[in-house]
Amino acid sequence: MRAFHSDAVSLMLPPGHTFPQSKYRLLREHFEAQPGLLRMAPAEPASEAELALVHTPDYVDAVLLGRLSAAQQREIGFPWSPQMAERSRRSVGASIAAARAALLEGEGVAANMAGGTHHAYADKGSGYCVFNDVAVATRLMQAEWHRRQGPAAGLLRVLVIDLDVHQGNGTAAIFREDDSVFTFSMHGAKNFPFRKETSDLDVDLADGCADAEYLAALDVALQQIEQRIAPQLPGLAFYLAGADPHEGDRLGRLKLSSAGLLARDEKVLAWLGQRRIPVALSMAGGYGHDLADTVACQVNTLQAAARAQQVWQQQAMQE
Repeated sequence: MRAFHSDAVSLMLPPGHTFPQSKYRLLREHFEAQPGLLRMAPAEPASEAELALVHTPDYVDAVLLGRLSAAQQREIGFPWSPQMAERSRRSVGASIAAARAALLEGEGVAANMAGGTHHAYADKGSGYCVFNDVAVATRLMQAEWHRRQGPAAGLLRVLVIDLDVHQGNGTAAIFREDDSVFTFSMHGAKNFPFRKETSDLDVDLADGCADAEYLAALDVALQQIEQRIAPQLPGLAFYLAGADPHEGDRLGRLKLSSAGLLARDEKVLAWLGQRRIPVALSMAGGYGHDLADTVACQVNTLQAAARAQQVWQQQAMQE
C-alpha cells in the first residue's frame, strides 16, 4: 500500500509541549524496519493555489508568511515558525497524494501517515490543526476528477468518516452547505471542541464508552449513511482513523482496547471495500500516556489498510 509521510520537517516546540510529534517518526521507522507492507514516500507540500481551494487567501498568507497573531497561534496550539508552515503544507500534500493514489491511480486504498487536521476552518486553525488536509484534498480531487471524466460524469461525491475522538468541527463547517460531501463524525460528547458544529451525521459518545458500545454505534451509523447516500454512492472516502479513542489516551476519555480499535478499522475498511469506494486514510489524533501505545494502534491501522488494499487489487483483477 502506498503511504505518504511528512515528519522530516519538525515543529519548533517549547519544552514540555503536549503535542506528540515524535509519533510520526516512530510510525515511519516501524515500517522502515519491516519493509514490504507499505510503499512509503515523502509528501510534496501543497501549493498556495491548492490551499486556496478551501482556505481564505488572508489566512493562507498569514500562515505562510508568519503573520499569525498571538491569539491565532494560541488557538492553533503551535508557535509560528517556517517549519510549522512547511510541515502543515506537507501534511496536506500527503492527503492529496493518498487520495490521488486511491482514486485516480487505481490503488483503492492509500494513506497519509499523519494528517486528519479536522479542526481547521477556512479562515483559521485550531486544536493542533493549521490547514484542513481532508477538505483541501476533497476539493482538488473533485477538480481533477471532473477534468479527467468530463462534465457528463458529474461532480465527484465524497464521504468523510471521522473517527477521531474529537468532533471534526472544521470539516463540518467547511462542507455545511455542500451536498456533494457527506460528513460523518463519531466522537466524545463532552470532549473538545466544546462548541460542536453540525455534520451530516454526528454520533455523540459518553465518557467511558468501550468496545461493544462503540462498535454497535458504528454499525448503526454505517447503516444510516448507506440509507442517506443511496442510490448514488460516493466516488471517494476519507477515513480519519484516530487512535485517541484508546483506553490509554491522555485526552480521549473513551475506553476502547487495541483490539476494539482494530475491529473499528477493519469494519470501516470492509464496508468501503464491499462498495468499491476508494479511500484515503489519515492517522488523526493519538496522545497516549505511553506513546508506544499510540504508535502500536496506528501500526495496526496501517496494517489493516494494507490488507484491505490487497483485497481491493485482487477484486480489481477479477473484474
